[in-house]
Amino acid sequence: MTHEFDLRLGALKAAYTNGNLPPRQLIAALHERATALNPEFKLFIHLLSLEELEPYLAALDGKSAAELPLFGVPFAIKDNIDLAGVPTTAACPAFAHVPEQSATIVQQLIALGAVPMGKTNLDQFATGLNGTRSPYGECRNSLHPAYPSGGSSAGSALAVALGVASFALGTDTAGSGRVPAALNNLVGLKATKGLISTAGVVPACRTLDCVTYFTATAAEASQLLALTAKLDARDEYSRANPLWNDASAFGKPRTGFRFGVPMQLEFLGCTESPALFAQAIEELKALGGEAVEIDFAPFLEAARLLYEGPWVAERYSVAGALIEQQPDAVLPVIKAVLEKAPSVSGIDTFRAQYRLQALKAICDRILAEVDCVLTPAYPRPVTLDELHSEPVKRNSDLGYYTNFMNMLDYAAVAVPAGFMANGLPWGVTLFSRAFTDQYLLSLADALQRQHDLPLAGARTLDTQAPATLARNDRARVVVCGAHLDGLPLNWQLKQRGGRLLQATQSSPDYQLYALAGGPPFRPGMVRVAEGGVSIAVEVWELPSAELGSFLTGIPAPLGLGKVQLASGEWETGFICELYGLAGAVDITHFGGWKAYMQSKN
Repeated sequence: MTHEFDLRLGALKAAYTNGNLPPRQLIAALHERATALNPEFKLFIHLLSLEELEPYLAALDGKSAAELPLFGVPFAIKDNIDLAGVPTTAACPAFAHVPEQSATIVQQLIALGAVPMGKTNLDQFATGLNGTRSPYGECRNSLHPAYPSGGSSAGSALAVALGVASFALGTDTAGSGRVPAALNNLVGLKATKGLISTAGVVPACRTLDCVTYFTATAAEASQLLALTAKLDARDEYSRANPLWNDASAFGKPRTGFRFGVPMQLEFLGCTESPALFAQAIEELKALGGEAVEIDFAPFLEAARLLYEGPWVAERYSVAGALIEQQPDAVLPVIKAVLEKAPSVSGIDTFRAQYRLQALKAICDRILAEVDCVLTPAYPRPVTLDELHSEPVKRNSDLGYYTNFMNMLDYAAVAVPAGFMANGLPWGVTLFSRAFTDQYLLSLADALQRQHDLPLAGARTLDTQAPATLARNDRARVVVCGAHLDGLPLNWQLKQRGGRLLQATQSSPDYQLYALAGGPPFRPGMVRVAEGGVSIAVEVWELPSAELGSFLTGIPAPLGLGKVQLASGEWETGFICELYGLAGAVDITHFGGWKAYMQSKN
């Protein structure tokens, strides 16, 4: 009934702006659809009634889509995230409480004009990756009844996949925002820890938890992240978003990016997943990427620490008191997962932390050499029957490629990457260093456009691809003189983690001068209207956080400005102020600083 409504953020804004669709009409129709779907899919624990929805709709009266970025946009909330006046259960009735204040992220979204449809089902206490561990009913897959929805953010993924919400909030400690996305043909954004506030969220592991977004497209996830990545005084783990990761960082990935591919791939006997993953690799290559094989063993070891190590005690700190006082109030499978927690010692905890830090140092070094890593979202799907027979083992199978992410403090995005022969969605994960979220979403957007799969909720991709280039936490710098590889000042780049991307030439619009003074002897490159040539240059990449210290160390008359390359691209690079040419020697005819220096030997 409601598939006549296009629930994309941009489409809703256009419909509201044109006056073609009143918010009350849309929300009422979606409420009717959710009511009809809930008995089968068990996606909502508490679907707001029309009476409960009215205050949110009334708050939009007299406002418009021009004023509020998410005016009238329906969204769903995982039921371990507070919505004021509505019970938060964490899928455990005995734990339920009614918060007076909404979670910070919910407050933000409502203030932006979004309308909460209700609280969604989840694996109890967010402990699980499958969606079957709830007294409110099992969540089946949106497209195949023999498979689970994935969890723990089961109902949130279903709300988007079944077309009753434009987006949904989930949480992710071990993969709960990514596994359900991949199983339901959605984008699942697990942003950098602390980027989205967790104030008002029932903890699973407080030091690891992230609030996540489920969307049909990466572009929508990018918009939502840009709107809500705010430092929050309510959340001690909140972190400020660097400007290199703001909305303007989302764009078209430039060619030449390097993506890691695990040397140790595991598909647990699945016959279809290897080919689907190989196809995703080829699609990234077609976008201009270079595949780089990486050692995945340290990532996998970090993943095992989450449940085999002391972090189960952190989970127990939330549910433990209830387990001890009312053991029957908690599902047996949850108690089985947490049963060893009380015996974890402080010594165990510190030893595990030391090992994790050692693994992070190794993994960080691996990630420093690539722009991102590509993995399957899960090795193979598991059926509901398999989960019933071996609930812990088969749940663990789903987390093979996800459990390490928050342990190592990385950003990750799950993105649809195909369908299995039986129609079940299949997906991949892109992950990278903290605060590369918008860059990962840019790659996810490009992948979605590359394979052009049908989208969840009968939606379509926006026809207009991003026009600007995507940015990550690395800055490009064009050097033409003493900072060239092997020359006296090159250490200033390498000391800051710089990496040589390419030796190339400028556009044919420059003259080169040997400046007076030294050592070190330095050139000045000047753009001219006439008489210019192409100058040999190098393009280096260094961490954006280091660019400021590099800039402040550059002596006059040199500075950083924009230099045009032979490709036509403009990059940040060394330029020379005209006053600095006093006493300089024109060496343009050498075509580059290295050629000039060699001529003097």
